[in-house]
Amino acid sequence: MRVQSFGERRGEIFDDYERLIARTNQPEERSNGVVQRWRHPVLTADHTPPFWRYDLDEATNPHLLERLAINAVFNPGAIFHDGKFCLMARVEGADRKSFFAVAESESGVDGFRFRDRPVVMPSTADPDVNVYDMRLVRHEDGWIYGLFCTERKDPAAPRGDLSSAVAQCGIARTHDLETWERLPDLRTPSPQQRNVVLHPELVDGRYAFYTRPQDGFIEAGSGGGIGWGLSERIDPAVIDREVIVHDRAYHTIAEVKNGLGPAPIRTSRGWLQLAHGVRNTAAGLRYVLYAFMTAIDEPWRVIHAPGGHLLAPEGEERVGDVSNVVFSCGWIDRPDGALYIYYASSDSRCHVATTTVERLVDYCRHTPPDPLRSAACVTQRLELIEHNLKLMGGER
Repeated sequence: MRVQSFGERRGEIFDDYERLIARTNQPEERSNGVVQRWRHPVLTADHTPPFWRYDLDEATNPHLLERLAINAVFNPGAIFHDGKFCLMARVEGADRKSFFAVAESESGVDGFRFRDRPVVMPSTADPDVNVYDMRLVRHEDGWIYGLFCTERKDPAAPRGDLSSAVAQCGIARTHDLETWERLPDLRTPSPQQRNVVLHPELVDGRYAFYTRPQDGFIEAGSGGGIGWGLSERIDPAVIDREVIVHDRAYHTIAEVKNGLGPAPIRTSRGWLQLAHGVRNTAAGLRYVLYAFMTAIDEPWRVIHAPGGHLLAPEGEERVGDVSNVVFSCGWIDRPDGALYIYYASSDSRCHVATTTVERLVDYCRHTPPDPLRSAACVTQRLELIEHNLKLMGGER
């Protein structure tokens, strides 16, 4: 280890940080025509300011050691606010506790810089042990809402069981992404809730939620797919009945569980939806992203559901704290139709993929659904092949 003075080491730490923030991003050379990946992650643990991690006082930290390390930055909610692309990132310390922090960018693909301080999220009467994965939605009632997972130790766990937990949906609201009012946690008929999303508009005068009912903290159990429920109020929000919007199915990308990502986008053709699907493999759970659409007047009714995944982990995205995972809590659509999809890979870092609303609507409307059987999949593919061969003038 090279011996440096305190000042030299301090300067090197900040220089490295500023170089990372200033690094320009470029689109990957190739895409599938639906979404365009970008080369560099937009947020990593190294994007957190050095003054979050180091005690910069030479008297108390003469060797300038990292005191409060950051393990990962991932699963960001997203919103365009005050002229900037804002990501509400899940920041996980080396102590495994997560907290929320806002990073802002002018371009949406690079230059993300965290605000000086993380979000101070008020607690309920039953304090959270951990909070994470916030979905942001600008609601028609005038508030920006943040819905997130609030985790507490399971009080019914046997003595010595330090892993069992209860997950519920925390709700908070703000106007500036900085000062938050905490509301009571969402109440539903399901034992556990994760990946809950607030619909951006009232439905029949009520607040509408996409839920993910499940029996256990990890396992969906008898819980089925992406749910839907209505609440008369937001304070408190209480759902008496959940119906399933998009269910799980055997031997599909969402056979183990699925959940909505960000709040849906209203289009002239219906609500554009982004979700994650989970299946089991010999190497563990595999998370992918998929898209579908629901009806404008009935947001719980699926009208288009393309087969397969929209985006799956590739290359370095497959490696991290929880490998073989892509997960999204946020996207931003702009007035010109551009769409920025923010996703995390392997519970470690944040990426961006870009497309347009028009292109993704086309993908949802015209990509065939999953026929659910191998023979039917071959028939489906042969139809495409024969159509193309005819266009190409016959056999190659």
